[in-house]
Formats: sequence, structure tokens, C-alpha cells
Amino acid sequence: MEMESKLSFFVRGLAMKNRLEEIRKSRGIRQDELARTLEVSRQTIGSLENGRYNPSIILAFKIARYFDMKIEDIFIYEEGEQ
Repeated sequence: MEMESKLSFFVRGLAMKNRLEEIRKSRGIRQDELARTLEVSRQTIGSLENGRYNPSIILAFKIARYFDMKIEDIFIYEEGEQ
């Protein structure tokens, strides 16, 4: 199996969901405010909330610390077909 095929198989089996939008809105925080605090773009926050982007482990920790929560209370890992 080629490296690209192995990578596609690996990525296809992973799914990451999150509660970022729900948590952010419940605390009355705008996307641009959160982005500024975390030193990322507002588009990054939008992409995270829409599930188009999975955060680096560093960004996941920053988000969890900002909300004073555990990473796994914000980001939900699910294994299986997407």
C-alpha cells in the first residue's frame, strides 16, 4: 500500500466533533474575541466550530484552559467511518 493510501485510510477512520460554538455562545463570547485571545484568526474559530478543522494539541489545550474545562469536555473523538 502506498504512503498516500495508508494516510487516506487512517484519516478517513477518524472523526472529531466539538462543543466549541455551544460553549462560546453560552458565555457570550464572540468568535473574534476568542480568536484574539487564543492568537488565531476568526476564520480558524469558525472552521473549528463547523468541523472543517481539527486543532493542534497546543490549540486544544489553550481552548480548554480559556474555558477552564478539560479538552475532552470540548472535543469529542469518535473512531469509525465518517
